[in-house]
Amino acid sequence: MPLNKLQALKLIELLDKSIKNPETSLEYRNKFTLLTSVVLSAQCTDARVNTVTPALFALADTPYKMIQVPTEKIQQIIRPCGLSPKKAKAISELSHILVNQYSGQVPASYEALEALPGVGHKTASVVMSQGFGFAAFPVDTHIHRLLTRWGLTNGKNVEQTERDAKKLFAEHTWNKLHLQIIFYGREYSPARSPKKEKDFITMKIGTAKAIRELI
Repeated sequence: MPLNKLQALKLIELLDKSIKNPETSLEYRNKFTLLTSVVLSAQCTDARVNTVTPALFALADTPYKMIQVPTEKIQQIIRPCGLSPKKAKAISELSHILVNQYSGQVPASYEALEALPGVGHKTASVVMSQGFGFAAFPVDTHIHRLLTRWGLTNGKNVEQTERDAKKLFAEHTWNKLHLQIIFYGREYSPARSPKKEKDFITMKIGTAKAIRELI
């Protein structure tokens, strides 16, 4: 068995011991609020998103309600998330599209989701995985960094990392595994100054370079 396949199996074993039942940290009510939260999470932490969405969803938790909210009001509420003009415009526009083209429902297809304003492949993958239960492996900067650190991808870009991950890991593991990796990175293997005594997975399966960088 190739080395990286063995590393992948070891990774699953280690993650299952330390992070058994991960759940998305975004707080949402339905598929529309999930989609909105993921759009807001671009270059913003889930924790920060969760501080602004209660006020937003109190006003509008369906696309029919959201199209009644002025874009300026959306922007005012979501300002702490950053990029608020762009995100507010995207949320308003995608709400109109959902109402006009999909009877107010979030579509369950990558093609339809990625055609919405503010929605890229990663966002669509999260919605397909968390909202609809489809097998998906959303790769954000955390997963890209960690799989590179562990020698499971060449680290060229997130698209390549997603392809490599889907080859390495069985499809039935994807939805759980991508959350486990995100949570592991937050808790044990941060981007800056990862520590030997905490980052036990990198110590076991990391590249020589990654192990040298542990302090």
